[in-house]
Amino acid sequence: MSLGEALLVVLAGIGAGTINTIVGSGTLITFPTLLLLGIPPVTANVSNNIGLVPGSVTGSIGYRRELRGMGPQLRRYAPMSFLGGTLGAVLLLVLDPDLFRAIVPVLIVLGLVLVVAGPRLNAWTARRRETGGVQAASTHRRFMQGGVFGAGVYGGYFGAAQGIILVGILGALSSDPLQRINGLKNVLASVVNFVAALVFVLVAPDQIDWLVVLLIAVGSTIGGVVGSTVGRRLPAPVLRAVIVVVGVVAVVKLVVFP
Repeated sequence: MSLGEALLVVLAGIGAGTINTIVGSGTLITFPTLLLLGIPPVTANVSNNIGLVPGSVTGSIGYRRELRGMGPQLRRYAPMSFLGGTLGAVLLLVLDPDLFRAIVPVLIVLGLVLVVAGPRLNAWTARRRETGGVQAASTHRRFMQGGVFGAGVYGGYFGAAQGIILVGILGALSSDPLQRINGLKNVLASVVNFVAALVFVLVAPDQIDWLVVLLIAVGSTIGGVVGSTVGRRLPAPVLRAVIVVVGVVAVVKLVVFP
């Protein structure tokens, strides 16, 4: 890899780390960049996933103020992300990538619908919890856990727009403000990325390009800091609009230029 190509990968990592922290879909920057440089798809996907882990961590740290008091939610949903990420990483190694990637645009669109309809769905679920008592609250938590698990499977397998799907699920079913949800999303995505990276290192070390991992890690670490600085200052309507725009671009990219 030439110096110019290495710099391009670092810049892609910065962009991906920034977008992942604010919205999600950073993989749609780094993954095509790696393919453009001639790196095989599975190696690119695996190496990209590992390289983005540090960016997820710095982005989560940047949102630590919004995460105060969210310990119960983290203890409830982080295990679901862990299990889902593990399953998704295993599926990447044993299934034909085209089999799962065919439904990726559908999942992103569903996530966008949830993001847009989030305030109304949130009000509806809040009324259900108030009128339904303990049983409704328990059902609500199971739906949340199931949704986080599903997003974890998707994130461990491919990862692009994992954040959009998570924000859509959490925003529709949680009463927390959008910025707190975004902070929670960053932590859960970090869990998924970490466990998927661990599976790849243990099971498929031959599919890892460690130079690519290092370059993306450097870029994504910087991007996580930038993203948390910018993202935390966005008003909820603006953040929601950014999520929708990025999501639409992601769908177009995956459908028109697969």
